[in-house]
Amino acid sequence: MARVKHIALVQFKADTTPEQVDQVFSTLLDLSESIPGVEDFISGVNNSPEGKSAGHTHAFVMTFTDAAARDAYLTHPEHQAFVQNSVPTFEKVTAVDFEL
Repeated sequence: MARVKHIALVQFKADTTPEQVDQVFSTLLDLSESIPGVEDFISGVNNSPEGKSAGHTHAFVMTFTDAAARDAYLTHPEHQAFVQNSVPTFEKVTAVDFEL
């Protein structure tokens, strides 16, 4: 079974406070530590000088043990609650996954 990298690029709405942004990434970290199958989580603020971020201001990467773990994470009740609470702060999100 191949591990899966899940990459998400986020643009927050203009009225999102720094505290709300911090809460989003704090919650993601908590999820990565409590939901089985997540091997790694990393996040940060975009600082690319290339000018190709398409408005995305933040990113995160999760590594899952396999596609089944990723699929279980996506449908997990705690992740679903996170989505419901966080989506109102997002202007847009782009996500891509690939196998290692």
